[in-house]
Amino acid sequence: MRHYRNHRRISRWERNARALRSANVADANAAMNYAGGSFGGSSFGGSNLVAEARRYIGGNPTGRSSLWCARFMNMVLQRTGHQGTGSDMASSFARYGQRISGPQVGAIAVMSRGRRGGHVGVVSGIDAKGNPIVISGNHGRRVAESVYSRGRIYAYVMPSS
Repeated sequence: MRHYRNHRRISRWERNARALRSANVADANAAMNYAGGSFGGSSFGGSNLVAEARRYIGGNPTGRSSLWCARFMNMVLQRTGHQGTGSDMASSFARYGQRISGPQVGAIAVMSRGRRGGHVGVVSGIDAKGNPIVISGNHGRRVAESVYSRGRIYAYVMPSS
């Protein structure tokens, strides 16, 4: 009989918080706990987008093999009661919703990939250096949450109703 002291199953929330802490996030608990301790709530602008996007981490709910970050963002918007852009182009989100000056949890981040086009996702937090933590589709061919350099982001927008 083996003894498993201090062994317990950890939740996805705890795994993500640990990953954010190890990625040099100033306050991972604050970044993860954006909705008063509940991922399901929408206590302020766009946290329901974050919760919906987070449901798909590790998978590909679009069924597409390439160029699906905008399709994923439109799907998340639709499932949270927003109208999307209807476009498969990441850049279409630069002209969507209300433009804001910097990253906010629940905002849509539109970024450049250099000559390879663009990328889009929803801001789920901000690291200690002011870089946005973004949940996006087609990040390594799956939905993933990652820190992006703030210099790559050329537009932040809040979703339209």
